[in-house]
Amino acid sequence: MRLALTWLTVLPLRGPSTVDRTAAARAIGVAPLVGALLGVAAAGLGWLASWAGAVPGLAGVVVVAALAGSTRGMHLDGLADTADGLGCYGPPERARQVLHDGAAGPFGVTAIVLVILAQSIGFGTLIAADRWPAIVLAVTAGRVAVVLACRRGVAAAEQHGFGPLVAGTQPIAVGLGWAALLAGSAVWATPGPAQGPLVMLFALLGAVLLVRHCARRFAGIGGDVLGAASEFTVTVVAAGLGLGLAT
Repeated sequence: MRLALTWLTVLPLRGPSTVDRTAAARAIGVAPLVGALLGVAAAGLGWLASWAGAVPGLAGVVVVAALAGSTRGMHLDGLADTADGLGCYGPPERARQVLHDGAAGPFGVTAIVLVILAQSIGFGTLIAADRWPAIVLAVTAGRVAVVLACRRGVAAAEQHGFGPLVAGTQPIAVGLGWAALLAGSAVWATPGPAQGPLVMLFALLGAVLLVRHCARRFAGIGGDVLGAASEFTVTVVAAGLGLGLAT
């Protein structure tokens, strides 16, 4: 858990001096717990913003900003890099070169803008309806997507770095277990008992398909793809649950 918090948050914790695949697998396996903690903190800040008189849309922006700050913006950066890599032409080597380019291209900028807008509106709608647990579940879902992305059978795109440590480390049963727990918890996240679980499962399935496409395009996955999968899932869940309340 300490290693997971070190990797996935800005908390000033000292992780282990050396990290092998066994330690990395355990850290990724508890990533949804980190997501739940981040979700609680984000929902709390959203509640404070709403209590202070902020309109729901602005409170939603506060939630998105809090999540970006608490994760060093790593997931948004991974989303931008992944979008740019997927948007280029050429073999996997060329796609990975664009992926690792520090500059954000048009695909990356567009992806970040759309995700921030969708998350802000979705979280704002949930705040307006006082659905605070739904915010926690949305953030947690993003980390469940990370577990599924690191399932066995998914290779790393590079021989060095974060990807080889975590890619292919999670038994499929672990990812499915987290997904089932998340879907079950979502029963009470929306007025309709079936809507919450369906939104969760739809978002996680979309994340699995996204990671599968990235693995083909980049000949494997890395940290950027995990960030993209997380942001994609949070966006779909927040927007989906918010849309359900709006309709």
